[in-house]
Amino acid sequence: MIDFEKIRSSFPILDVKVNDNKLVYFDNAATTQTPTQVTNSIRDYFNKQNSNIHRGVHHLSNISTEDFEQSRKKVKEFIGAEKEEEIVFTKGTTDSINLVATSFQKFLKSGDEILISEMEHHSNIVPWQLCAEKTGAKLKVVSVTKEGEIDIDHLEKLLNKKTKILSITHISNTLGTINPITEITKLARKFDTKVFIDGAQAIAHQKVNVTELDVDFYCFSAHKLYGPTGVGILYGKEEILEKLPPYQGGGEMIEMVTFEKTTYAKLPSKFEAGTPNISGVIALSKAIEFIEDINLGLIFEYEAMLLNHYNEKSNKLEYYEPFGTSLNKSAIASFNLKKVHHYDIGVLLDNMGVAVRTGHHCTQPLHKKFNLAGTIRASFGIYNTKNEIDYFFDCLSRAYKMLY
Repeated sequence: MIDFEKIRSSFPILDVKVNDNKLVYFDNAATTQTPTQVTNSIRDYFNKQNSNIHRGVHHLSNISTEDFEQSRKKVKEFIGAEKEEEIVFTKGTTDSINLVATSFQKFLKSGDEILISEMEHHSNIVPWQLCAEKTGAKLKVVSVTKEGEIDIDHLEKLLNKKTKILSITHISNTLGTINPITEITKLARKFDTKVFIDGAQAIAHQKVNVTELDVDFYCFSAHKLYGPTGVGILYGKEEILEKLPPYQGGGEMIEMVTFEKTTYAKLPSKFEAGTPNISGVIALSKAIEFIEDINLGLIFEYEAMLLNHYNEKSNKLEYYEPFGTSLNKSAIASFNLKKVHHYDIGVLLDNMGVAVRTGHHCTQPLHKKFNLAGTIRASFGIYNTKNEIDYFFDCLSRAYKMLY
């Protein structure tokens, strides 16, 4: 059983009032709120051990380094990686994708192909466009069905011996669709295509084991895992990371520097130039502990129950227009209301204390495909409740009546 009173008590922000209304936070796909275990860790770091890592011999540096590397070990175990050297700390999902899209240029030439899908976040589109422009490779795009699912038949048609890397989201941040990563990876393996997975929307909502998925790269952000902003994780198979050139140069990522030549540090330091977000990385381990104490299996079941309750309520509204109707979905619901603008609804909901996201959600090509300027998105986390969903629909009905 999940102790929801205990969970919600870990998030003081949920007691914030918005226009005298209690906050209902349904913008978890953008960022999750942060429990006191995590914020206390950040405070304690700066109050008790603030020091740079890997470089000092003094006490503060030693304990900070130890805690930093313990967090790497925690991540490795959390996602089922085989080695700590396969865990690279970055600034976030976007930074992780840019790292690989830049370093992977070493393996691309004119005429090679990069494959993404129509449901990708801009951060999994633009870096690959830049990569294609610099290498002469072609960027190809897998279609999405009207239900909001990857068109597997189209994927199979596009995959060929020229396809050097496939980069795709695990769960769509707009549609909520959970993609069949194992099936997709097996298809890619027929052509020795490397597989990169954007796991930003999956990591806090279902169990991820990168070894079982057999992907070459997997990335996510701490701030979508009840952790701090400014921290990202890139998993990469050791043999591939070894072959990739550094993404950035500077301190920490070197073995020996002379004016004639520089040699690089071993993994993962080769990809961690400069002083990282030390407090954030250490606090990430507390966010993972928070998740593990609840159990990801229970979290998945609970959020599925929330989504089912949400769908039962939305199905009763004649003016509700869902965007993304896959049966295999995470707890994300994007929609519009007939004959009213998504932004206006968002503003009115905010006045009633309900936080949702409006706009294109960094998926402009996906919205363009379906002739939509934008949508309203409600996304749920472990601290949300059925009562909040009931209140949301009361507010939605009131807002709609004001505008139509």
